[in-house]
Amino acid sequence: MSKIGVFDSGYGGLTVLKALVNELPNYDYIYLGDNARSPYGGRSFETVFEYTKQAVSWFFDKQDVELVIVACNTASARALRQIQQTILPIHYPDKKVLGVIRPTTETLGNFSKTGVAGILGTHGTIKSDSYKIELQKFYPNLKVYQEACPLWVNLVENDVIDTQGADFFIEFHISAILSYSKDIDTLLLACTHYPLLEDSIKKFIPEGVRLISQGPIIAESLKDYLFRHSEIESGLSKSGSREFYTTDYYSDFNSIGSRFFGEEIKVKRITL
Repeated sequence: MSKIGVFDSGYGGLTVLKALVNELPNYDYIYLGDNARSPYGGRSFETVFEYTKQAVSWFFDKQDVELVIVACNTASARALRQIQQTILPIHYPDKKVLGVIRPTTETLGNFSKTGVAGILGTHGTIKSDSYKIELQKFYPNLKVYQEACPLWVNLVENDVIDTQGADFFIEFHISAILSYSKDIDTLLLACTHYPLLEDSIKKFIPEGVRLISQGPIIAESLKDYLFRHSEIESGLSKSGSREFYTTDYYSDFNSIGSRFFGEEIKVKRITL
């Protein structure tokens, strides 16, 4: 019997894990945040791939994990496909690694009535064009505009969300993306940190513009995936346990991570 691994470059994936726990509470989860090398957003493709490969290998080699969810958008954009195509077939042919971009893009077009959507993400995610490429497959008529918001992660991690300074940077990027088209009626938060900014973001978006977080989408997608792959689902342990690990010193992780997860957590430190 094995657990479900959830990986992120830092704290953000805890919002995805929380959604998974809400939707699928009986399963056992192991969370790993690579806080010592976070953020991934400004790093090269090669570096993000190497870091993500190390994390995936840790789950498979040192933990009883058969299925890993890469909750980090940057890692999903820059490393997931290469890991699926070059690492798994050779080293872990019976294990699975899933990301957050594909399930999100499979459903995003359903939210827009005007056929025009905006993507808010880190520099790395936006630069990769992963969302535009995937959305073209599922919704070829959907117009997509993107805006990189590189400072938003720092606003969340430094707990300065409810400040005038935070409002300045949030309004700046919201105004920028909405200026691309008056028909944008859907905004995707394509970073797992951004849900903590939802209340602040909503102050600067007009009525009729819908704000979409990924967590519930990923949870529903995993539920469907396990239903369709009973051979994987039957091998997952179900005692409702949660384990948390970080690559950094954990004094801050317990307090900051608890804000992301919505309840108190205790983390252990590991080295990749």
